[in-house]
Amino acid sequence: MALLDFNGISHCEAEALKGEPNALYTLGLAYCTGQGVSIDLVAAHKWFNLAAMQGSREARDMRGEISQEMNAIQIAEAQRQAREWLASRH
Repeated sequence: MALLDFNGISHCEAEALKGEPNALYTLGLAYCTGQGVSIDLVAAHKWFNLAAMQGSREARDMRGEISQEMNAIQIAEAQRQAREWLASRH
């Protein structure tokens, strides 16, 4: 996996706004590994969830893996953020 810099994160965010599954997945990776951003499993879960909803198997698998490190409140918050993100696009 390539290291992401701040500009890479900005590019991924711009592509994510278009619903691009690879960008959504890459943002999840960035937040779960701390590449270009602080580690944030809630944000990672949100991005993986959004990518999984677009058909990304890798995102679905990663979402499952990090869910094991999260509590129910964190998972619920990630799901809430994903719903909010989706609603903001329409």
